[in-house]
Amino acid sequence: MRLLSSLIALCLSFATFANATDDKVYTLTLATTWAEQVPFLGSAPATLAQTVDQMSNGRLKIKVDSPNKHKAPFGVMDMVKTGQYDLAYTASYYYKGKDYKLVFFTTVPFGMLVSEQYAWYNHGGGKELAAKVYGEHGLTSYPMGTTGIQMGGWFKKEIKSLEDLKGLKFRIPGQGGEVMAKLGVNAMSTPPGELYTALERGTIDAVEWISPVFDFAMGFHKLANYYYTGWQEPASEIQLLANKKKIDALPADLKAILEVAINHVGTQLMTQATHANANAWENIAKDFPNVKVQQFPADVMAALKKSAREIEEEQAAKDPIFKEILESQRAYLAKVRPWTLIGEYGYLKQLEK
Repeated sequence: MRLLSSLIALCLSFATFANATDDKVYTLTLATTWAEQVPFLGSAPATLAQTVDQMSNGRLKIKVDSPNKHKAPFGVMDMVKTGQYDLAYTASYYYKGKDYKLVFFTTVPFGMLVSEQYAWYNHGGGKELAAKVYGEHGLTSYPMGTTGIQMGGWFKKEIKSLEDLKGLKFRIPGQGGEVMAKLGVNAMSTPPGELYTALERGTIDAVEWISPVFDFAMGFHKLANYYYTGWQEPASEIQLLANKKKIDALPADLKAILEVAINHVGTQLMTQATHANANAWENIAKDFPNVKVQQFPADVMAALKKSAREIEEEQAAKDPIFKEILESQRAYLAKVRPWTLIGEYGYLKQLEK
């Protein structure tokens, strides 16, 4: 926090100096995937707009449009590519149908935890690989927060074996959806605003959304009793995507201000989500006695891991850059996971004795 405060002070000083010679106001337009009522994710773009306005002494403005305005929550990346908007706040794995490599910059099944993924991105070559991938689309990508590890979803019926998954209509996006599909699941990408109604009407049998604070806000606990722990999204990074030409045209001080503001809002999102999930979980047994927290059976987990590995190898065989990123993440995970296990996990296991 002390470093962040220093950076903000530096940017403010820089902006004050720059403002003496350049009083032009620059405006960026932003389309977001999440509506304002979605906890934290919905308000993050507005917080970013307020932050850059303050830090730049009003020289940089961001105009935010929600899905209610632009009508395409999963189309915001294309809107930025074509110049319809300058920025998009979204999760890159929503666009795996356009470029499968994008999944790596949100999260992948059985992949890195938040701390591990940030370390890989900032120090293990991830940032450079992201620039290569997004550069192909004329975009610049900035990590802007994480909701942390996600739960495995809400199910109306208990999952006791692989047979219980076959034919199940399950809303689950990203690579996790393809992993489930290999096991006979009908994986669906229902838009966020339609999830509750779809589950209520039986259009879907199960839904994976985010984590307790987000899920309870959506009301899924009223329709499904079985709440499973996660495997599909251990990190869940959110991105601010920017039209590269538009960002490159900004003055250097405003680009620096924007990047510091993105980091600040992203850090805030991560701590907000952690705190709110802890609060939501604290009274789950008392407030929602119908909810049964479960783990998937061992045979299901083994099949999911096998399916995930097969999908990764299939994609690597088709795309050399996908293979490069996959090998980078696997190599870094082999390095960092032993420390995670002996450090954080070792500490937690010790407390159980």
